[in-house]
Amino acid sequence: MRSIERALLSVVLAMCLAAASDFVAAANVTVFAAASLKEAMDEQGRRFERSTGDKVIVSYGASSALAKQIEAGAPADLFISADLDWMDYVDRRRLVAPNARFDLLRNTLVLIAPVSSNATLKIGPNFGLAAAAGTEKLAMANPDSVPAGKYGRSALEKLGVWTSVERKVARAESVRAALALVSRGEAPFGIVYKTDALADKGVKVVDTFPPDSYPPIVYPAAVLAASKSASARPLLEYLRSAPARSVWEKYGFDVAR
Repeated sequence: MRSIERALLSVVLAMCLAAASDFVAAANVTVFAAASLKEAMDEQGRRFERSTGDKVIVSYGASSALAKQIEAGAPADLFISADLDWMDYVDRRRLVAPNARFDLLRNTLVLIAPVSSNATLKIGPNFGLAAAAGTEKLAMANPDSVPAGKYGRSALEKLGVWTSVERKVARAESVRAALALVSRGEAPFGIVYKTDALADKGVKVVDTFPPDSYPPIVYPAAVLAASKSASARPLLEYLRSAPARSVWEKYGFDVAR
């Protein structure tokens, strides 16, 4: 009888340990998020943690790099991209969970300079960006792959300026890397999101690009198909909620309707 009792106890303990392990895993949610979201997403994560007790782990980078990591099997529960193209890339590979993708945020494109700069430029057709930069560099996220760089090239092409500045472009791995080049004074101008300029006291906005000069900047968010976290969908819903909205707007984002 005792051997049977011991066997039953072992089974119960094993089941409890498995349940505890599942609970711990479910209490963690990993987010792959565009680099431009850092300050805002850090605060959103802290608020979600305080209200739920769940742990939010965020990995930031260029949307292109994050999408490739997801494709390669990197463990993530949510993906927030800085453009539709890279979310579509992940979605086409059936890596997004059903009915779990939404447009979350919008942003604006700006021209920046170091805060100590006296440069003034009015953005418009054929404006004198190349002449203002002279022999120095224009900091941009890589326009071949990174969303901020793609938006920037679209704007410069629409305004008839791209061919005059293309060879001056310092192609950074992310929009935050481009921001840092300007903040450190290593480039006299840069093209970043409005929210990036607000996040760095080392830069100032020279002017804002006309909204019709580039495609709408949309940040889609989705739960990933491989997610095993019970917190993934609740976190996504929280990020779309009224309490989260005030945080997004505090950091300069517009909430997608």
